[in-house]
This record gives sequence, C-alpha cells and structure tokens, in this order.
Amino acid sequence: MSLLDKLTNDMKEAMKQRDKDRLTVIRMLRASLQNEAIKLGVNSLNEEDELTVLGRELKQRNDSLLEFEKANRLDLVEPLKKEIAIVKRYLPEQLSEDEVDMIVQETIDALKATRADFGKVMGSVMQRVKGKADGNLVRQRVETLLK
Repeated sequence: MSLLDKLTNDMKEAMKQRDKDRLTVIRMLRASLQNEAIKLGVNSLNEEDELTVLGRELKQRNDSLLEFEKANRLDLVEPLKKEIAIVKRYLPEQLSEDEVDMIVQETIDALKATRADFGKVMGSVMQRVKGKADGNLVRQRVETLLK
C-alpha cells in the first residue's frame, strides 16, 4: 500500500472519528504529496520521494516549533507538537544517535574524508539515512566525527 493510500484510509478513519486535528494534518500531507507528484510530472511518487516530502513537512513544523518557543507563543506550541506527532507516524522508525554515528564513521572511512570533505560526507550519509534521521543530527555527528 502506498503512502497516499494509507493517508486516504487514515483520512476516512479520522472523519468517522471526527478527529479534526488529525484530519487537517493528513489532508496537508496528502496535498503536499500530490503537489510534489505534479511538480515532478508523475502520476505517483516513489518511496524515496514520499520520504523526502514527509521529511520536509516535519522539518517545517520543527522549525516553526523552535520559533514559537523562542517567541513564547505557547498557544501555538501545543497544537504544533500534536501535528509533529501525527507526521512522525508516517515516517519510518528513526535511527538512534549511535546508529547515525556508525553510518557517519563508515562513510568517513570509505571516502577517506578530511575536514574539507564535509559536503561529500553529508551528501553520502543523507542518501543512506533519507527519512530515517534528522538532518540536524546528521550534521552535528559529521562535524563531531570529522577530524
């Protein structure tokens, strides 16, 4: 079952349960997936593209959450945390920091990378962990492990 099909089924379920918060987020995710398909000129997205869209949606919400917390807008923080939890349900299980470290170290060793190769390492690692790890965590671990 594709992600779009799963979202459609979950949307129907949210309608039946009258869960407006979940329904709104699912509709936004479906729209983002459909817009990406139109942008790419395809009928349906492959799994990698779906993960890219979901990752983008999650990142936008996490960035907004940080800004709202900085601005002390507590009225917006709680609803956004709920949205983030809903988006995370559709992403694959996230890698732990140790697992990310292992992948980063393997990549550094394979590329014989130095500090100057930061971009190469990041690009290679992000390809391997697409949708399974936060980019900020990966960046932090690459900075730490590159000597």
